[in-house]
Amino acid sequence: MKYRVLIEQDEDGVFVAEVPSLPGCFSQGQTRDEALENIQEAIELYIESLNAHDEPIPPSIDEEIVEVAG
Repeated sequence: MKYRVLIEQDEDGVFVAEVPSLPGCFSQGQTRDEALENIQEAIELYIESLNAHDEPIPPSIDEEIVEVAG
């Protein structure tokens, strides 16, 4: 499954990761890579919790990224 992850660096230099399609699914890390690793674990736990409570799992995304010269 694929989910969109937004990563922003806060004023203290910490990278904060959020999954918009999974409300309340946030994590962070001292580096961008660490934040990505941590949010992957958070997503897995989030989905595990949805399964345990017989809640529907939001669908995986299917998107393409197009890069243009600017």
